[in-house]
Amino acid sequence: MGRAGRRAITENLPRLRQEWKLDFIVINGENATSGIGLSGAHAKTLLEAGADCITLGDHAFDQKDMLRFIEQEPRVIRPLNFSKAAPGKGARLFTAQNGRKVLVAQALGQVFMKRPFDDPFSALEPVLKAHPLGGQAAAVIVDMHCEATSEKMAMGHFCDGRASLVVGTHTHVPTADAMVLPGGTGYLTDAGMCGDYNSVIGMEKAEPLRRFITGMPRERFTPAAGEATLSGVYVETDDRNGKAKRIVMVRNGGLLQGAAP
Repeated sequence: MGRAGRRAITENLPRLRQEWKLDFIVINGENATSGIGLSGAHAKTLLEAGADCITLGDHAFDQKDMLRFIEQEPRVIRPLNFSKAAPGKGARLFTAQNGRKVLVAQALGQVFMKRPFDDPFSALEPVLKAHPLGGQAAAVIVDMHCEATSEKMAMGHFCDGRASLVVGTHTHVPTADAMVLPGGTGYLTDAGMCGDYNSVIGMEKAEPLRRFITGMPRERFTPAAGEATLSGVYVETDDRNGKAKRIVMVRNGGLLQGAAP
């Protein structure tokens, strides 16, 4: 989320990758540029910091240069069901540092979203069928980008046994429900944001408060620029079948202190 979130990544991710022996790292970067969208330059910053893949979201192309950048950079993916005319891919098979293949897919939810998107479940189904967990894909990661916790949970159960991890993004608030579902899929409703939590979901507090209290906008939202918390989720998978063995929420620095692998 904004400059503070980018700084949390660039200052901490290289160290965490080494300390935690991470094989594959996915970052949701759709709010990294001024809180709305992701520019090509900032995508390069996140990739250079250690991201193996960057997912986007409903603000995927708010930074217009991403329309061209995503065609040139296969490590950036947009939602599967964003638009049939959208550039880029919604799912891709990557090679992790240990040589194993990792499928990353992203879908947008429909509930409470400002724009009508295609059904995320039917969009994801052929991708999961084409990449069975434990086959060519040693791990499968699904980023479910939506507002409603019920829709995220439904996606977790829809993918249970077919994905290593289903993690929600979009609401910027970390949840406390990390679990391994009965079929072996790691699940977390929302990974939270990498950003300044002394804020209103990453924005300086004054303008959101004004709008809630008065119903009237005065200024544009501005990303909060204080000390950021790096938030996310850590998953260990079984080498035999790709299912989750362990899942831990990550809170590093800033206002939120918490678990680490």
